[in-house]
Amino acid sequence: RTRLLYKWKDGIIMARKVLVVDDEKLIVKGIRFSLEQDGMEVDCAYDGQEALDFINNNKYDVILLDIMLPKLNGFEVCQQIREFSNVPIIMLTAKGDDMDKILGFEYGADDYITKPFNILEVKARIKAIIRRSSQAETKEPQKVYSYGGLRIDIDSRRGYINDIEVNLTAKEFDLLELLMLHPNKVYGREELLNTVWGYDYPGDVRTVDVHIRRLREKIEESPSNPSYIHTKWGVGYYFQK
Repeated sequence: RTRLLYKWKDGIIMARKVLVVDDEKLIVKGIRFSLEQDGMEVDCAYDGQEALDFINNNKYDVILLDIMLPKLNGFEVCQQIREFSNVPIIMLTAKGDDMDKILGFEYGADDYITKPFNILEVKARIKAIIRRSSQAETKEPQKVYSYGGLRIDIDSRRGYINDIEVNLTAKEFDLLELLMLHPNKVYGREELLNTVWGYDYPGDVRTVDVHIRRLREKIEESPSNPSYIHTKWGVGYYFQK
Protein backbone atom coordinates (compact mmCIF):
# COMPACT_ATOMS: atom_id res chain seq x y z
CA ARG A 1 0.00 0.00 0.00
CA THR A 2 1.09 3.58 -0.56
CA ARG A 3 2.45 5.20 2.55
CA LEU A 4 1.65 8.75 3.57
CA LEU A 5 5.20 9.19 4.77
CA TYR A 6 6.79 9.28 1.33
CA LYS A 7 7.00 12.16 -1.10
CA TRP A 8 7.87 12.39 -4.76
CA LYS A 9 10.96 14.30 -5.80
CA ASP A 10 12.20 14.28 -9.40
CA GLY A 11 10.34 11.04 -10.01
CA ILE A 12 11.94 9.25 -7.06
CA ILE A 13 10.16 8.32 -3.83
CA MET A 14 12.01 9.92 -0.91
CA ALA A 15 11.52 8.84 2.71
CA ARG A 16 10.58 11.53 5.20
CA LYS A 17 13.46 12.38 7.50
CA VAL A 18 13.10 12.96 11.25
CA LEU A 19 15.62 14.09 13.87
CA VAL A 20 14.98 12.77 17.38
CA VAL A 21 16.74 14.69 20.17
CA ASP A 22 16.71 13.27 23.72
CA ASP A 23 19.42 12.30 26.20
CA GLU A 24 17.49 9.21 27.33
CA LYS A 25 18.88 6.61 24.96
CA LEU A 26 16.18 4.00 25.62
CA ILE A 27 13.48 6.51 24.67
CA VAL A 28 15.37 7.46 21.52
CA LYS A 29 15.86 3.82 20.60
CA GLY A 30 12.14 3.10 20.96
CA ILE A 31 11.07 6.13 18.93
CA ARG A 32 13.62 5.40 16.23
CA PHE A 33 12.52 1.78 15.88
CA SER A 34 8.84 2.73 15.67
CA LEU A 35 9.36 5.49 13.09
CA GLU A 36 11.64 3.33 10.95
CA GLN A 37 8.93 0.66 10.96
CA ASP A 38 6.74 3.26 9.25
CA GLY A 39 9.38 3.89 6.59
CA MET A 40 10.93 7.08 7.94
CA GLU A 41 14.61 7.98 7.98
CA VAL A 42 15.67 8.78 11.54
CA ASP A 43 18.75 10.54 12.92
CA CYS A 44 19.36 10.71 16.67
CA ALA A 45 21.10 13.31 18.84
CA TYR A 46 21.66 13.12 22.59
CA ASP A 47 22.52 16.71 23.51
CA GLY A 48 21.70 20.19 22.25
CA GLN A 49 24.98 20.86 20.50
CA GLU A 50 24.90 17.53 18.67
CA ALA A 51 21.36 18.35 17.54
CA LEU A 52 22.48 21.66 16.03
CA ASP A 53 25.38 19.93 14.29
CA PHE A 54 22.92 17.50 12.66
CA ILE A 55 20.53 20.29 11.66
CA ASN A 56 23.28 22.40 10.13
CA ASN A 57 24.35 19.49 7.92
CA ASN A 58 21.04 17.84 7.03
CA LYS A 59 17.52 18.67 5.91
CA TYR A 60 14.70 17.31 8.08
CA ASP A 61 10.94 17.19 7.68
CA VAL A 62 10.26 17.14 11.44
CA ILE A 63 12.36 17.56 14.60
CA LEU A 64 11.30 15.86 17.85
CA LEU A 65 13.07 17.88 20.56
CA ASP A 66 13.27 17.23 24.31
CA ILE A 67 13.59 20.25 26.62
CA MET A 68 15.96 18.83 29.25
CA LEU A 69 19.21 18.29 27.34
CA PRO A 70 22.94 18.51 28.15
CA LYS A 71 25.08 21.37 26.77
CA LEU A 72 22.16 23.31 25.29
CA ASN A 73 18.57 22.85 26.44
CA GLY A 74 15.67 22.40 24.06
CA PHE A 75 14.59 26.03 24.27
CA GLU A 76 18.07 27.22 23.25
CA VAL A 77 18.21 24.70 20.41
CA CYS A 78 14.74 25.71 19.19
CA GLN A 79 15.66 29.39 19.31
CA GLN A 80 18.84 28.84 17.31
CA ILE A 81 17.05 26.69 14.72
CA ARG A 82 14.50 29.46 14.18
CA GLU A 83 17.30 31.83 13.20
CA PHE A 84 17.76 29.93 9.94
CA SER A 85 15.02 27.32 9.47
CA ASN A 86 11.24 26.89 9.60
CA VAL A 87 11.38 23.10 9.97
CA PRO A 88 8.44 21.87 12.10
CA ILE A 89 9.50 21.26 15.72
CA ILE A 90 7.60 19.09 18.20
CA MET A 91 8.85 19.60 21.75
CA LEU A 92 8.75 16.99 24.53
CA THR A 93 7.71 18.50 27.87
CA ALA A 94 7.22 17.26 31.42
CA LYS A 95 3.68 16.14 32.14
CA GLY A 96 1.44 18.98 33.27
CA ASP A 97 4.16 21.64 33.00
CA ASP A 98 2.18 24.33 31.20
CA MET A 99 4.98 26.89 31.45
CA ASP A 100 7.29 24.64 29.41
CA LYS A 101 4.62 24.42 26.72
CA ILE A 102 4.13 28.17 26.60
CA LEU A 103 7.88 28.80 26.52
CA GLY A 104 8.22 26.24 23.74
CA PHE A 105 5.78 28.21 21.59
CA GLU A 106 7.57 31.44 22.52
CA TYR A 107 10.83 30.01 21.19
CA GLY A 108 9.18 28.84 17.96
CA ALA A 109 7.93 25.27 18.51
CA ASP A 110 4.97 24.12 16.42
CA ASP A 111 3.60 21.43 18.72
CA TYR A 112 4.33 19.62 21.97
CA ILE A 113 3.92 16.17 23.50
CA THR A 114 3.96 15.52 27.24
CA LYS A 115 6.04 12.80 28.89
CA PRO A 116 5.38 10.00 29.49
CA PHE A 117 3.85 9.55 26.06
CA ASN A 118 2.33 6.81 23.97
CA ILE A 119 4.43 6.09 20.88
CA LEU A 120 1.21 5.99 18.84
CA GLU A 121 0.57 9.63 19.80
CA VAL A 122 4.10 10.57 18.74
CA LYS A 123 3.61 8.92 15.36
CA ALA A 124 0.19 10.53 14.91
CA ARG A 125 1.56 14.02 15.61
CA ILE A 126 4.48 13.53 13.23
CA LYS A 127 2.19 12.20 10.50
CA ALA A 128 -0.17 15.16 10.95
CA ILE A 129 2.65 17.65 10.49
CA ILE A 130 4.00 15.74 7.48
CA ARG A 131 0.53 15.58 5.94
CA ARG A 132 0.03 19.34 6.27
CA SER A 133 3.50 19.93 4.85
CA SER A 134 2.76 17.64 1.89
CA GLN A 135 -0.50 19.44 1.16
CA ALA A 136 1.35 22.76 1.17
CA GLU A 137 3.94 21.37 -1.26
CA THR A 138 1.29 20.26 -3.76
CA LYS A 139 -0.67 23.52 -3.87
CA GLU A 140 -0.88 25.07 -7.34
CA PRO A 141 -0.60 27.45 -8.94
CA GLN A 142 1.60 29.86 -6.98
CA LYS A 143 -0.41 32.48 -5.11
CA VAL A 144 0.80 35.70 -3.58
CA TYR A 145 -1.29 37.90 -1.30
CA SER A 146 -0.25 41.35 -0.16
CA TYR A 147 -1.59 44.26 1.80
CA GLY A 148 0.40 47.34 2.65
CA GLY A 149 3.97 46.26 3.29
CA LEU A 150 2.94 42.68 4.14
CA ARG A 151 3.14 39.91 1.54
CA ILE A 152 2.78 36.14 1.77
CA ASP A 153 3.65 33.55 -0.86
CA ILE A 154 1.31 30.58 -0.42
CA ASP A 155 3.34 28.29 -2.64
CA SER A 156 6.69 28.78 -0.92
CA ARG A 157 5.07 29.50 2.49
CA ARG A 158 7.12 32.63 3.02
CA GLY A 159 6.20 36.00 4.43
CA TYR A 160 7.71 39.41 3.72
CA ILE A 161 7.58 42.88 5.27
CA ASN A 162 8.63 45.62 2.85
CA ASP A 163 10.26 42.91 0.67
CA ILE A 164 12.36 41.62 3.58
CA GLU A 165 11.65 37.98 4.43
CA VAL A 166 10.24 37.28 7.90
CA ASN A 167 11.20 33.99 9.52
CA LEU A 168 7.77 32.47 10.27
CA THR A 169 7.22 29.08 11.87
CA ALA A 170 4.77 26.66 10.24
CA LYS A 171 1.96 27.53 12.64
CA GLU A 172 2.62 31.27 12.44
CA PHE A 173 2.35 31.08 8.65
CA ASP A 174 -0.85 28.98 8.89
CA LEU A 175 -2.42 31.58 11.19
CA LEU A 176 -1.37 34.52 9.02
CA GLU A 177 -2.56 32.77 5.86
CA LEU A 178 -5.99 32.02 7.33
CA LEU A 179 -6.51 35.54 8.68
CA MET A 180 -5.11 37.31 5.63
CA LEU A 181 -7.17 35.29 3.16
CA HIS A 182 -10.34 36.13 5.09
CA PRO A 183 -9.91 39.84 5.89
CA ASN A 184 -12.18 41.43 8.50
CA LYS A 185 -13.57 38.04 9.52
CA VAL A 186 -13.31 37.63 13.28
CA TYR A 187 -12.07 34.19 14.38
CA GLY A 188 -12.63 33.03 17.95
CA ARG A 189 -9.70 31.44 19.75
CA GLU A 190 -11.38 28.03 19.79
CA GLU A 191 -12.11 28.32 16.06
CA LEU A 192 -8.47 29.18 15.31
CA LEU A 193 -7.27 26.32 17.52
CA ASN A 194 -9.54 23.86 15.72
CA THR A 195 -8.79 25.16 12.22
CA VAL A 196 -5.01 25.59 12.44
CA TRP A 197 -4.08 22.89 14.94
CA GLY A 198 -6.92 20.42 14.30
CA TYR A 199 -9.92 19.18 16.25
CA ASP A 200 -7.89 16.46 17.96
CA TYR A 201 -5.30 18.91 19.30
CA PRO A 202 -5.18 18.71 23.12
CA GLY A 203 -3.88 22.25 23.71
CA ASP A 204 -5.83 25.25 25.02
CA VAL A 205 -6.59 28.72 23.70
CA ARG A 206 -3.42 30.19 25.25
CA THR A 207 -1.62 28.44 22.40
CA VAL A 208 -3.39 30.80 19.98
CA ASP A 209 -2.58 33.88 22.07
CA VAL A 210 1.13 33.01 22.22
CA HIS A 211 1.34 32.49 18.45
CA ILE A 212 -0.57 35.70 17.69
CA ARG A 213 1.78 37.64 19.96
CA ARG A 214 4.86 36.16 18.27
CA LEU A 215 3.36 36.83 14.84
CA ARG A 216 2.69 40.46 15.70
CA GLU A 217 6.26 40.89 16.94
CA LYS A 218 7.47 39.75 13.52
CA ILE A 219 5.12 41.59 11.15
CA GLU A 220 3.90 44.67 13.02
CA GLU A 221 5.89 47.88 13.29
CA SER A 222 4.22 48.39 16.68
CA PRO A 223 2.92 45.10 18.13
CA SER A 224 0.99 46.99 20.84
CA ASN A 225 -0.76 49.07 18.16
CA PRO A 226 -1.08 46.60 15.27
CA SER A 227 -1.81 47.52 11.67
CA TYR A 228 -2.67 44.03 10.42
CA ILE A 229 -3.82 41.57 13.10
CA HIS A 230 -6.35 43.10 15.45
CA THR A 231 -8.10 41.86 18.58
CA LYS A 232 -11.87 41.81 18.90
CA TRP A 233 -12.06 41.96 22.67
CA GLY A 234 -13.93 39.06 24.17
CA VAL A 235 -14.20 37.34 20.78
CA GLY A 236 -10.91 36.69 18.98
CA TYR A 237 -8.69 38.01 16.19
CA TYR A 238 -9.06 39.35 12.65
CA PHE A 239 -6.96 40.75 9.80
CA GLN A 240 -7.99 44.34 9.07
CA LYS A 241 -8.05 45.36 5.44
